[in-house]
Amino acid sequence: MGRYTGPACRLCRREGMKLFLKGARCYMAKCAIDQGHGAPGMHVARRARKMSEYGRQLREKQKLRRQFGMQEVQFKRFFREALRREGVTGELLLQMLELRLDNMIYRLGFASSRRAARQFVLHRHILVNGRLANVPSIVLKMGDVVEVRSQARSRDLATRALEAASTQQTPGWVSLDKKAFRGEVLAVPTREQIAPIVNEQAVVELYSR
Repeated sequence: MGRYTGPACRLCRREGMKLFLKGARCYMAKCAIDQGHGAPGMHVARRARKMSEYGRQLREKQKLRRQFGMQEVQFKRFFREALRREGVTGELLLQMLELRLDNMIYRLGFASSRRAARQFVLHRHILVNGRLANVPSIVLKMGDVVEVRSQARSRDLATRALEAASTQQTPGWVSLDKKAFRGEVLAVPTREQIAPIVNEQAVVELYSR
């Protein structure tokens, strides 16, 4: 599965908003969005025109996909699974994305960004329900327990991330035991708890064309 390895700030500039892809840097004054940098490319001004309905839907989809660091094929697979399940497709998609293992690591504060969380999982620093897990896209369920391995290297990386994220609030749908480096999924998050930065219904409309 391919992954984006280019400049993260470029993606935020393209979408015209913060996607929080670089951890602490996104809260600093040197953030490209806070500094007023526009979309990348030397001919941006020439391209400015009224956006079509398709264009609006596409941008919403790209924001959500890029926020979670997913390629199109993988993102579309998540959408198809949400479509298959019973319920509101857009909300189900958001819930599945939030319950991804890499996102859980980020929400618990064991990594400074989702990209760092993915690396953390791939490097085998994480246990899920007591078993080693190295697949970032695992979708967790209510009651699943995530913990950092007891190795010194794993705990050291998690400690530094927790210290950097000391002001970050842990979502209400998870519990965090910092001393034990352990978190648990208490419930499936609601849309209000997720507070998405996009209009997920536009994503559903785009894929329903």
